[in-house]
Amino acid sequence: MSDALIQFSDVSHRYDDGGREILSHANFTLAKGEMAFLTGPSGAGKSTLLKLIALLARPTHGEIRVAGQDLSTVRRSAVPAYRRQFGMIFQNFSLLPDRSVFDNVAMPLIIRGHTGDDIARRVRAAMDAVGLRGKERAFPITLSGGEQQRVGIARAVVAKPRLLIADEPTGNLDPDMANEVMQLFMRFNEVGVSVLVATHALGLISRLPYRILRLEDGVLADIRSADDADGEFAE
Repeated sequence: MSDALIQFSDVSHRYDDGGREILSHANFTLAKGEMAFLTGPSGAGKSTLLKLIALLARPTHGEIRVAGQDLSTVRRSAVPAYRRQFGMIFQNFSLLPDRSVFDNVAMPLIIRGHTGDDIARRVRAAMDAVGLRGKERAFPITLSGGEQQRVGIARAVVAKPRLLIADEPTGNLDPDMANEVMQLFMRFNEVGVSVLVATHALGLISRLPYRILRLEDGVLADIRSADDADGEFAE
């Protein structure tokens, strides 16, 4: 599939201790420029699926390709370079508490070797995009939960990734702020960024015109395509 950014082919994954199969013969694609949601009960393996994409875990069976690259061929030493093509967003924000907002957002650029003026310009643009211009000198502890999550999103997009992966990004937010965060993802998707969001927020995503996949008992399935997204979705 030439327009596939992510492609899972017969992918299975078991816990390291040989326990239950958290993912069983999964097949799915995320097209370039597509936004989709991954849902399912707690413990179903949504985070594990994202970890497989990020090479934080390896499948026990099957093939995963990202941008045409077979992830089984990516050596451990090449994993950091591989991960630079996408941004990751977490439920617990994962900000550095002893660093300013500017330094948190700038971290991916520093790792990539960008220079001072370029870093400042890109950080300002990312902060503008998430509505936090003027908070650069603040520290995470002084921000609300919603503001901290937006800092995490700014950090994820500051290097202009082709893919955003978000793991329960609204889990610690009130409904209004959760909606604002989803609107941010939609705006980034509108400019061509592919987005995959793992979430429990069915009441929110049911109103959005994007594909929904469900993971339960190891089985991954499309339960709504973007074309079917008119009206409420019932689980």
